[in-house]
Amino acid sequence: MSTHNDLLETLTAALGKDAVLVDPDVTDSYRRDMMPLAPHGSPLAVVLPGDAGEVQAVVRACAAAGVPIVPRGAGSGLSGAANAIDGCVVLVTTRMNEILEVDPDNRLAVVQPGVVNLELRGAVEKHGLFYPPDPSSYDWCTIGGNLSTNAGGLCCVKYGVTTDSVLGLEVVLADGELLRTGRRTVKGVAGYDLTKLFIGSEGTLGVITQATLALRPLPQAPGTLVAAFSTVAAAGAAVSRVVREGIVPSLMEIMDATSIEAVETHLKTELGAGKGCAALLLCQSDSGGEAARRELTAIEQVCQDVGADLVHSTFDPAEGQMLLAARRAVLMALEIYGAWMTDDVCVPRTRIADLISGCERISSEVGLRVAVVGHAGDGNMHPTIVYDPTSEDEFARANQAFNDILEVGLSLGGTVTGEHGIGKIKREWLEREIGPIGLRVHRSIKAALDPENLFNPGSMFAM
Repeated sequence: MSTHNDLLETLTAALGKDAVLVDPDVTDSYRRDMMPLAPHGSPLAVVLPGDAGEVQAVVRACAAAGVPIVPRGAGSGLSGAANAIDGCVVLVTTRMNEILEVDPDNRLAVVQPGVVNLELRGAVEKHGLFYPPDPSSYDWCTIGGNLSTNAGGLCCVKYGVTTDSVLGLEVVLADGELLRTGRRTVKGVAGYDLTKLFIGSEGTLGVITQATLALRPLPQAPGTLVAAFSTVAAAGAAVSRVVREGIVPSLMEIMDATSIEAVETHLKTELGAGKGCAALLLCQSDSGGEAARRELTAIEQVCQDVGADLVHSTFDPAEGQMLLAARRAVLMALEIYGAWMTDDVCVPRTRIADLISGCERISSEVGLRVAVVGHAGDGNMHPTIVYDPTSEDEFARANQAFNDILEVGLSLGGTVTGEHGIGKIKREWLEREIGPIGLRVHRSIKAALDPENLFNPGSMFAM
């Protein structure tokens, strides 16, 4: 206990008493993220450093005391990667929220990890620039969390995931030293790509304190297309045809019947799908002008060729935003039926229909509602299980469904996570996917950078 008291005194001296939280009523809200399945413990303290120097002080103090550190952003994660373990220090980066630089000439921004994704987008837009990664929680998730999980979003089909927009990082290592990776140039291949090593590492290798991000020219206001299908197979065929014909929309999302019903009930509006709609495809093109019209016309023709019951295109920004808002509202809409836990699997785009059919089978087997929505353009699906949180039986069945969905995803040649990460709920699935040699390499990298297992022990894999 005296060691813990000494640690708390050291942390308070370094950060100030307002930045070291120990009251259980306060620290309780920092124990877990948005994934109900993931285990979580009670932290010794929650610290909120204001700069890289204070992060270094926290790391050195905790290392000396032998107390583990769990880095955390806003808590929007869906894998338990930022969940506390008993006796740890949760290091929250939300106070490090400055946009340090926007360089329009070199199309880059330098930011601290606590910057909210949407705020960065708004700031660079004033310079005619665009930061592409857009997780569904973009209005409150932070860049640091996006980096740590290699978050994706709705626009990945054209712009890729977070790592595709990162030039370099600043990271505090387990010995308290400050590592700078990457560069500010467009090209750069000197040495190992340490930047990509830390992106998606879920706080197990270091604490990201700064990022240099690549920006793009601001795209045109998007045109939007919605297509309704009476079978999931037809919707899947449309996705495959779009990909095969080389059409690259800026967004291509799919919603199953359960998702459509929930959103229409929640928003008290009709999405135009009509009765008997088994799947809805939502596409956008931000190419602008005639190029966007050609893209949407080509997608419309594909949808009609495979038997869409309805296809509607619009270049009215308000109507397009309404349709996109409906897609983003799925998880909130499902709350009318109960609590939810959302899965995250990525399958080959030709197997999307098979995954949705598999989820329908699992829903029937466990007796729970399973809604499927996802990024059809890259095959990243989010089957979401709805259950009664007060029922132990339903929670157990939801847990079973969650794992059954992962099994289906792997059997279709997919991966157990496309953007949410492994965290503390998919450790055994990571081992199954990458195999013993892959796991050994992971452990070797972890041991080399964090030999005392200081950062986020037990997340992703056990040492």
